[in-house]
Amino acid sequence: MTLGFAPSTASLGSSSASASRLARMLEPADWAAAGVPLLRSPREVVSGLHSRHRPLPTTAVVAVLDHEERLTASASFTRRPGPADGWEFRNALLAHLRRVVPHDLRRRTPVRTAVLVYCRDGDERWTEEDGAWMWGLRDACTLHGLRCGAYITLTKAGWQVFGEGRGGRRPSSDSTPLALGEQPTGELGHLTPRTAGGAAEPLRRAAAR
Repeated sequence: MTLGFAPSTASLGSSSASASRLARMLEPADWAAAGVPLLRSPREVVSGLHSRHRPLPTTAVVAVLDHEERLTASASFTRRPGPADGWEFRNALLAHLRRVVPHDLRRRTPVRTAVLVYCRDGDERWTEEDGAWMWGLRDACTLHGLRCGAYITLTKAGWQVFGEGRGGRRPSSDSTPLALGEQPTGELGHLTPRTAGGAAEPLRRAAAR
């Protein structure tokens, strides 16, 4: 006779949910290999979205750029508390994209590109939460007929674009937003290239918050 304890249904369910969440995230190497298009002027994109949406930690700003990398639409929202789940992030991004811009599913190839700026606590190093946002952005773009663009984090250290190595000290998660069109006077700083990436051209047209 063998004595022991069978795992409870609750613990099995918890383990399954955790495994599912881990499957819905992208590692930095996966993101770098995904062929995410580089943006020509990341500082202008980040500064423009920071001025428009004034994000605080846990705020996500999703923006759609046209083929000339001009801003077509943008929206911001606060992340719900709870474990990072790419499926939840995908649904939130998709819901906001649908509110501000029509889909491009009838096109053979995407013309517009969606980029995501996420303001969070911590440093610039990749986290599982970043991986879940990457997965969510990629999936939301597929479902809305958009090209998946840059994922950019905004922390106290500044901003960085994952997949490239480009970043700067301003704006940061606690810096005062500049007026639209105003250029930062400080020197552009570069974060230690761990898993950064690029951004886009001048932001000329904005849309819903």
